[in-house]
Amino acid sequence: MQQGEHMSGLESVPSAYLSIGFLTVLGIIMPLTNFLITWVVRPRVDPARPHITRSYLLEGYERDHSLYPRRLTTFECGSEPVGDAMIQFHFQYYWYAIIFLVFDVAFMFMVLGGMVASDATSEGAAAGAVDEAISALTVLAVFFATMSLGVWYVFRKRGRIYI
Repeated sequence: MQQGEHMSGLESVPSAYLSIGFLTVLGIIMPLTNFLITWVVRPRVDPARPHITRSYLLEGYERDHSLYPRRLTTFECGSEPVGDAMIQFHFQYYWYAIIFLVFDVAFMFMVLGGMVASDATSEGAAAGAVDEAISALTVLAVFFATMSLGVWYVFRKRGRIYI
């Protein structure tokens, strides 16, 4: 850089990561604040009478849960529970979800590999950019091989996975 030029915000490394750091801090603070507010506001169980909850926020508000006959039943979106909670289901439903996730992640990394190869072979690339791109694509190939082994293992089981 010359004497009179100044660096823009996009060219400096700390400012490039400032937004990522800000979102990380925000992503940690928001759930912690939610947990803290819930912990303060929620009704507490009275230690002397475990079937009674009372609110420290609303003094005098007590709720007797022993009078509620369905308090030990399972909750299914406000509907009456039907049948037992322990049911048998086919693994194939999870199979589809797992295969979708594998191919979704694989596609994301394929795009990343394409961007790395494109940047390395562009006009203004650095001298060792092709070697760095080859090493990055080798790591990507090892990752794909590991994912392919996992998919091969699932298909080899043919739905005989017992949960």
